[in-house]
Amino acid sequence: MGDERQVLVKNGAHIGAQRKVKPMEKFIFRVRPDGLSIINVQLIIDRIKVAARMIASVDAKDVLVVANKEQALAPAGRFADVIGAGSVIGRFLPGTMTNPDQDYFVEPKLVFVADTYGDKQAIEEAYQMRIPVIALASTNNTYNKVDLVVPCNNKGRRSLAAVYWMLAQEVLKARGELGGDTVFPEKLEAFMDGK
Repeated sequence: MGDERQVLVKNGAHIGAQRKVKPMEKFIFRVRPDGLSIINVQLIIDRIKVAARMIASVDAKDVLVVANKEQALAPAGRFADVIGAGSVIGRFLPGTMTNPDQDYFVEPKLVFVADTYGDKQAIEEAYQMRIPVIALASTNNTYNKVDLVVPCNNKGRRSLAAVYWMLAQEVLKARGELGGDTVFPEKLEAFMDGK
């Protein structure tokens, strides 16, 4: 448990924004003198584990990982590769989940997004199609139409890499592909550069 906390704190996953919205207040541990919100690290870990169980409960090919934000492209892409999920990394084209006439049309059973604002088109389409959505959200993100929010710093490259890295481990554990004592073979750095 201590290692998880250390990885998240070292990479700034607990550093929220200066602005905070009401629905995210329950995740805030304290506010620093400079106004930055500090997210409760234990709540990040708890939500990562819940998200991992949700993702593991669906066949990997039926999970769609979406990331439009520059800092999330490499970590989200690596996460999708490690767990065997489908992905839309970069621009999410309208109709991806709602227009079967498009070549890029997909029918996932679960959607996981990096940002509730940057990935709002994916959230909207998933909502229309009644597909559950998991989203990473900082203290300034609203999360309407999202089934599970994972509170974290979803702006920083290192933070995103740490969260996706930890989530990949937890998904593999939840699937029984990674035993309790087995060391996760993926390095955190691979989630930073996507390789």
